[in-house]
Amino acid sequence: MSHPSFYPGLAALADRYDAFIVDLWGVMHDGIAAFPDAVAALEALKAAGKRSVILSNAPRRADVIVARNAELGIDPGLPDALMSSGEDAWQHLDQRPDPWYRALGRRCYHLGPERDYGMREGLDLDFVERLEDADFILNTGNLSPLDSVETYDDFIAEALALGLPMICTNPDLVVVRGGKREICAGAIAVAFEQRGGEVRWHGKPHPEVYRTCFALLPEVAPERIAAIGDSLRTDVAGAAAAGIDCIFVAAGIHGEELGVDKDGTIDPERYAAMIADAPAEPSAVMPFMRW
Repeated sequence: MSHPSFYPGLAALADRYDAFIVDLWGVMHDGIAAFPDAVAALEALKAAGKRSVILSNAPRRADVIVARNAELGIDPGLPDALMSSGEDAWQHLDQRPDPWYRALGRRCYHLGPERDYGMREGLDLDFVERLEDADFILNTGNLSPLDSVETYDDFIAEALALGLPMICTNPDLVVVRGGKREICAGAIAVAFEQRGGEVRWHGKPHPEVYRTCFALLPEVAPERIAAIGDSLRTDVAGAAAAGIDCIFVAAGIHGEELGVDKDGTIDPERYAAMIADAPAEPSAVMPFMRW
């Protein structure tokens, strides 16, 4: 397998593409504050006439994320659009565009923290407190940052016994919040699926959410679109499945593994070892989201 070139930033890559689908957490911010270099890079892309869509595996509506981005230091007008796994799931629950959703009942058990309750608003659903009263599970994530997947063993066993399907609104397994790792909805959904449960996935790496993004960039051919992300499992594999290039940000979720230092030096031997087991390989690598 030939390895892609390492680049210091986007300046050397921008002319290859007309639009970028940009990951949020680990690329634009760390959950606490925006990365100034990343904001400057988006500004430079915009000045160069490039289009951008932020695509987040966040289990929340798009407008909620736009407002949160503003608090973190990302101007709402900087990207051309924002799409999230939560928004994609909400739209499917609202519109029921396919047979799977049309067959779904209305009684929903919501697994997730209170900060995700915006996902409930505006839907014609009855939210129930007990799994035995539910038709399906809406999984937006773990209830406590200290939880492990094992915390949900009994929950999964009960849901399996009842034959309940699950909608996963965030396929991520882990997130790094201010330097600390937490599990995400995806980790619970993977355990549920591995034990025989049925999961409908929204977000990266599943192709459906990329089709939603392409619709937001109707005048741009897919071969002129690149994804930018820091996860081999979601960003790189998702871009490959959608048939577009991916620029990999090494200092994100895989930063420790790759030994990326503060200057942006990537250990090539560690990179080669990590990519050997990856399901897909990026088109280019840069240390941080920067110009």
